[in-house]
Amino acid sequence: MECSNADSVNDRKLSPLHLRFFPRLVARLGWLLWVGVAAADYDAAIDQFHRGNYHEAAEVAQVEVDRGIWSSRWSQLLIECQLQTGQLPAAMATYEAAIRRYPTSLRLRYLGIDVLRQNGLTDDVGKAEAEFFLQLQRSMRGYLSREDTIVAGRYLTERGEDARQVLQLFYDRVRDRDPDFLDAYIATAELAISKGDFAVAAETLEAAAQLDQADPRIDYLLSRALADSDPSMSAAALRRALSRNPRHAQSLRQLAENAIDAERYNEAEALLRDVLQTNLHDAESWALLAVISHLRGRFGNEAFRRAAALSTWSTNPRVDYRIGELLSRKYRFAEGARSQQRALDFQPDYAPAQFQLSQDFLRLGDTDIGWQLAESVGEEDPYNVVAYNLLTLRDRMRQYTRRTRDNITVVMAGDEANVFGESVLDLLCEAKRALATKYQVDLEDPIFVEIFARQDDFAIRTFGLPGGAGYLGVCFGNVITANSPSSQGERPSNWQSVLWHEFCHAVTLTKTNNRMPRWLSEGISVYEERQRDRSWGEVMTPRYRQMLMGDDLTAISDLSGSFLRPKSSTHLMLAYYQSSLAVEFLIERHGFDALLNVLDDLGAGLPITDALARHTGSPIRLDREFVDYVTERAESFGPAVQWPSEDDAISVPSADDLDGLRGFVRFHPTNYDGLTRLAAALMNGKQWDEAADVLARLRLLEVMPGRRDGWLEKLADVHRRRQDQAAERSVLGQIVQLSPDPLPSLLRLIELDQQDQDWSSVHRWAKNGLAINPMRSDLHRHFAIASQHIGNHDDAVSGWRGVLALDPVDVAGVRYELAAAYARADQNELARRSVLEALADAPRYRDAHRLLLTLADDPLEPILDPEPNAETPP
Repeated sequence: MECSNADSVNDRKLSPLHLRFFPRLVARLGWLLWVGVAAADYDAAIDQFHRGNYHEAAEVAQVEVDRGIWSSRWSQLLIECQLQTGQLPAAMATYEAAIRRYPTSLRLRYLGIDVLRQNGLTDDVGKAEAEFFLQLQRSMRGYLSREDTIVAGRYLTERGEDARQVLQLFYDRVRDRDPDFLDAYIATAELAISKGDFAVAAETLEAAAQLDQADPRIDYLLSRALADSDPSMSAAALRRALSRNPRHAQSLRQLAENAIDAERYNEAEALLRDVLQTNLHDAESWALLAVISHLRGRFGNEAFRRAAALSTWSTNPRVDYRIGELLSRKYRFAEGARSQQRALDFQPDYAPAQFQLSQDFLRLGDTDIGWQLAESVGEEDPYNVVAYNLLTLRDRMRQYTRRTRDNITVVMAGDEANVFGESVLDLLCEAKRALATKYQVDLEDPIFVEIFARQDDFAIRTFGLPGGAGYLGVCFGNVITANSPSSQGERPSNWQSVLWHEFCHAVTLTKTNNRMPRWLSEGISVYEERQRDRSWGEVMTPRYRQMLMGDDLTAISDLSGSFLRPKSSTHLMLAYYQSSLAVEFLIERHGFDALLNVLDDLGAGLPITDALARHTGSPIRLDREFVDYVTERAESFGPAVQWPSEDDAISVPSADDLDGLRGFVRFHPTNYDGLTRLAAALMNGKQWDEAADVLARLRLLEVMPGRRDGWLEKLADVHRRRQDQAAERSVLGQIVQLSPDPLPSLLRLIELDQQDQDWSSVHRWAKNGLAINPMRSDLHRHFAIASQHIGNHDDAVSGWRGVLALDPVDVAGVRYELAAAYARADQNELARRSVLEALADAPRYRDAHRLLLTLADDPLEPILDPEPNAETPP
């Protein structure tokens, strides 16, 4: 059908029906337009809130509340702004007016409970919670909005309901129904972090970041989720949160916590004052300030700050929980436990305090109470990952063996205890005699040493979660946890040096009542490792020299921070080395008695700055002198070497330019980079003779520490490939002298000396190897055979017992060798028992029968009647 111009829209007239509905249409469009504008205003106000512009957001919200807008979200936003800025009476007035108008809003009622608490109206909280729960029951019989569903989940979690059920029935359901609803992701992440499930939290927050880039909560929570697994990413997330909201209280408090951990107390106080400028009543900031006062020994100031934290809500259990948690992070477990007890006095079922108290007791050695509390938390909260891990470990540890000597109890797996449990006690008792005497400490309380054959078990016992790679041992005071050599693969660290280091911690922590800065505690332990054995502990290396001559040299006042979030594992080990140099510096410049006096002052409660000032001088001068001391030490390492530096115009050829490297080294015969790069290129090209010459030059320059995978080990390998055993022996011997864990070198020396039948050397090398990995059967066998050859029958017994404890294939043969060793050591009763056990396994074992006859009380009376032609088992 064609349309003429007469039928155009401009010429049409409205019918009576059109006229009838036109006003309604206009009104409807106007309402939709107003809703769009209101939504835009609300989003803008929320954006201001997320940016930290709380007063601006509150002004907009106040206007809308005064206009009587029929939506509780403006009242909720206004209350949140008032709480963030410490306007507690105003928040109370806003809530009272809002709840009369919106009595069915679960989110408003949940917010009101916090308002009542912060205004000190604790008597009204119970009634408000009952009304919330009643409204929740009513709402769940009908339709529950997504906002109210999340609020319901948070409320039920606080009441101790099963967190997994809350996650599935509330948070996951909202996310399934509305994948773009941010609060569901935030609530999920908060719940996961509170239960130690950091992987779920990080995954959830990555999804949340795709929905909203402006909300600082996302990056704050992400920083917490990544704190242990990826410190650098965690720090970056925290910086992003504060770039979006410089006044974000949670992020500022987290930065303050980090500063407290690094013993930068002035910096922490400045950050917390920033929070208090926004909200004078921020209880958690006052709690952290109380911790700082405690750590500085200013206990009157601590009481004032704790009172300020409790000034609005006098029975807030989180205040003492947080104080205790941070004190425990400083190894003040007894003081931390007392804080948790105070928190539980306020609220006996406060789960965070219950669980922290359980961990405090476990680290204090009160394991019966500690495990009981952990079990209680685990039963009440199945989603608590740390509690679950600990209880699972507790069940495995029930099978462990306990051995006690000189008030030291060693707890370890039974098979390992049979192999080297007594050696562990020998070493620990020696450490107790030497170190307790040296540091004038009376170790009255028992010391517990727990050694784990699985690295994850060590990490769970120590940190609560699997991980902790790189840690060999940890001392909490009178409780030490350590990794067994079995947990460390083919090349474990020297277990003796690890236990010596940790026992030194037990001594110095006892002397100072656990009031030591991290650098001093670690520095003394590394220093004492080197005093016990010069191959133990950290020493100067070319890499350390380069770092210390650059930007990584740290003053004493900043040393503790070097252990927190290091850039790499090398930076962490440098922190240990620098701390040991600080102890050497103090002893050389001021005497060992000055160090003892500093430790005594720390035990009396003086801060480290005051203790050092009393006995070693001004901290500022001390820092300056220490930097000079370390610089001099670094410069004296390899003085004849041409080291790289930033202002060098020398350009070393690349590794693939072999001729260029040869020419470079000809003109720069002591250039470290040139020599090492040429050596690597020659080794890659299998040019062993020339590589040996280059590495020999480095060796003469004395810049080849015998650490694992270092240039000395490479030189030994080069000589081996050249079949120059004399040169190889020389290098291997140097490695053994310099390295704390030279297991490959020891095994090679054993092989060479067995060929030459140098049994005294085999005995020495095998003994050194067992100090690194006592769980290697071949080392016990080498030790036993060498002991027999040199006539050391007691050591032969020890060696064959070690082989037997490690489940050998030829059990009867090992029992026979053990019996023969017992007989040579004049332990005939043990010899008879062992040979009978060998015959029980292999009844036709002829050599065992012969030995048994020689051991019989009456040689003419055969004990067994062996069959003729019996064969000795293979």
